[in-house]
Amino acid sequence: MIRLFISVLLGLAIWLCPVPEGISTQGWHLLAIFISTMLAVILKPFPMSVISLFSLSVATATHTLTLAEALNGFSHEIVWLIVLAFFVARGFISTGLGSRLAYQVMSLLGKNSLGLGYGLVATDLLLAPAIPSVTARIGGIVYPIAKALAEIFTGSSSDPRMGGFLTATAFQGCVITSAMFLTAMAGNPLLAELAGKQGVEITWASWCIAASVPGLLSLLIVPYVLFKFIAPATRKTPRAKEMAQERLARMGSIKPQEWTMIFVFCLLIVLWVLGPFLEMKATVAALIGVSILLLTGTLRLKDLLEETAAWDTFIWFSVLVTLSGFLNQFGVTAWFGQWVVAQVSGLGWIAGFLIALLIYFYSHYFFASSVAHVGAMFAPFLTVAIGLGTPPGLAALSLIFFSNLFGGLTHYGFGPAPILFGAGYLSVKEWWQVGLLASVVNIAIWLGVGSLWWHFLGIW
Repeated sequence: MIRLFISVLLGLAIWLCPVPEGISTQGWHLLAIFISTMLAVILKPFPMSVISLFSLSVATATHTLTLAEALNGFSHEIVWLIVLAFFVARGFISTGLGSRLAYQVMSLLGKNSLGLGYGLVATDLLLAPAIPSVTARIGGIVYPIAKALAEIFTGSSSDPRMGGFLTATAFQGCVITSAMFLTAMAGNPLLAELAGKQGVEITWASWCIAASVPGLLSLLIVPYVLFKFIAPATRKTPRAKEMAQERLARMGSIKPQEWTMIFVFCLLIVLWVLGPFLEMKATVAALIGVSILLLTGTLRLKDLLEETAAWDTFIWFSVLVTLSGFLNQFGVTAWFGQWVVAQVSGLGWIAGFLIALLIYFYSHYFFASSVAHVGAMFAPFLTVAIGLGTPPGLAALSLIFFSNLFGGLTHYGFGPAPILFGAGYLSVKEWWQVGLLASVVNIAIWLGVGSLWWHFLGIW
């Protein structure tokens, strides 16, 4: 109750403060509720879903949000894509296909735990250019393999840190791969379009070349840093290859339900790749896949109802999407962006640009959507950076790549985050610590090595 009291007290203090000029009273009150909620999520006086429902109650009871507005996040397509991804993963696990794939990965890369982490990252890297929905890519393909691998190790060696390492590595890896290709994240084409309006033309090839060196370097270094930080007890697995082959032999040939799961798996990949041409959203494709699993009996209604992690995520993530979405709609994020622009406009271009860039990156703590963050803050920050004298190519690329990399900060700020966090291997505190650590490493690589690479390419 003390932790709850501290969270409420902070929100009340912000609520009662004078409303700054340029922001509405409604927006200020919603900001107070949001900050109070996030502190409670960190201090954890109650489970996250309970805290989220408390916040929604306060928002509606104080007329900060109408009931219709408060329930808006529960119909968001990304929220439902995440829930459906949990169901697809359930199919992988219940049919045994997830274990079969995990043993295949172990037989190739299982000499040590770090190799398994790199295997998950490599899988995502191969898929990233073709599947623009990072939530679908991770939730439907990478997560089931990571979950199956984690269960193998946590079950046999009682090593929960192994599950934490694998899920954190898969998540931070997808943040990096999303930054590496124009087609790896749904918001990337918008970034290229906004940069084009400032005179910086970016094609698929130029994006890929510019991201290649810092991206590959991040994919090599970040998993190793996480391996050292999370420190799974299982470091080396010298018999992993033999064990995996033994387990595969014991499993025998592929069962009919596994074939059904393979068919749905392949269908989902095709629909996600061809989605833009078929005018089919990733959520619709996932809904079709889950429907087939139910029709064939591969999944039962009971399986869906028992997927408690999916419904828990559905509640808390829907609420956070609602709160952060209306912070944007009420102009709070635009006000904040304009305030930052005013503060750095008188500085030299190097100092001003670095300050603006870091504020742009770490303000993502207030967002549950990368696209919403980009829509609210990318254009004004790019305009002021160029106005300060920053070379346009350097300014545009830095903000573009940061618009993907900042997704790794929290368990709600990027589509795949709630799915991988929902596996339950790391606490909120640990997830945020990992996010902060990875952000420092990525910023150092992409601003340091990346800027030198872009200079070598003649971009600035």
